[in-house]
Amino acid sequence: MPVPAPLSHTADHATDPTPHPRTALLPNPRRSAGAAARRAGLPRIDEPREMAPADARELSKVFFRRLKELEEGTPEYRYVRGTLIEMNASLVQYAVRRFRSRGDGGDIEDIVQVGTIGLIKAIDRFDPARENEFSTLAMPYITGEIKRHFRDTTWAVRVPRRLQELRIDIAKAKEELTVALDRSPTVADLAAHLDLTDEQVVEGLVAANGHTSGSLDAPHGEVGDGSGEGHTLADVMGEEEPAIELVEDVQTLAPLLGRLTDRERRMLRMRFGEELTQAQIGAALGISQMQVSRLLTRVLAHLRASMLDDGDDREGAGAHERRDAPPAA
Repeated sequence: MPVPAPLSHTADHATDPTPHPRTALLPNPRRSAGAAARRAGLPRIDEPREMAPADARELSKVFFRRLKELEEGTPEYRYVRGTLIEMNASLVQYAVRRFRSRGDGGDIEDIVQVGTIGLIKAIDRFDPARENEFSTLAMPYITGEIKRHFRDTTWAVRVPRRLQELRIDIAKAKEELTVALDRSPTVADLAAHLDLTDEQVVEGLVAANGHTSGSLDAPHGEVGDGSGEGHTLADVMGEEEPAIELVEDVQTLAPLLGRLTDRERRMLRMRFGEELTQAQIGAALGISQMQVSRLLTRVLAHLRASMLDDGDDREGAGAHERRDAPPAA
């Protein structure tokens, strides 16, 4: 009786075009991205980093508007956000160029990763409704993160680890208390917040002076245009980037001022633009100095609360003025 020939699994799989059931169940990243793009109503960008800067800038506007409409955490949201990061990665590369010659802050890839963190923060905070260029917000965030990286990882003298960690804790406490107190915190404020003595806080502040050293007038290469001519170490010092808060404050305050009444805006302009006294403002508006004080306090409190609140259902300060204040002369 003839013996049947053994089955050849290799031949079967080579000729059978049907994928193995287990293989068919494996996720396909490209297929998943395409499905997420279709559900988001956007094109799938296979190579976002290869796009021309002008194309990336225009397409980013479309993606930002769609990102605001999507629910955070959904596949569509992750696709749009991830594509925005990839399309704008050139901003990080541009910012990193000025720091390439620094040999004390780690590998260049580490600096790129740190800059990407700043890019992601900018993407999460960008509001396309304000019609500003994304790069205007992104660059201060990116350079700020890179400078903070150098500030936090570079020590010119040997400092005990506990003081290095204390310096970081003090820096974080300063940021939190500055927002909470609306002023720079004192040593006593920092000590109470960190549950330390005044002497320990002072020790941490003094230790921070050993973080970097060197002449501010020392030449420094590859800053700005890459030539390094005329640039010094002061150009890349790791100080806090003031433009970050300024950009956010201006973007947030502008639409809030537009919701005020004409008289409220006039009061603010006379008080902070022309630097008139409350009595002079009252005389110009035909109301008492006490009424000017009350209205200014109410308007400023409303603007401050609105800048800290992202909600859309805000009652304008003008509504309070119209109810409580006498008509303008």
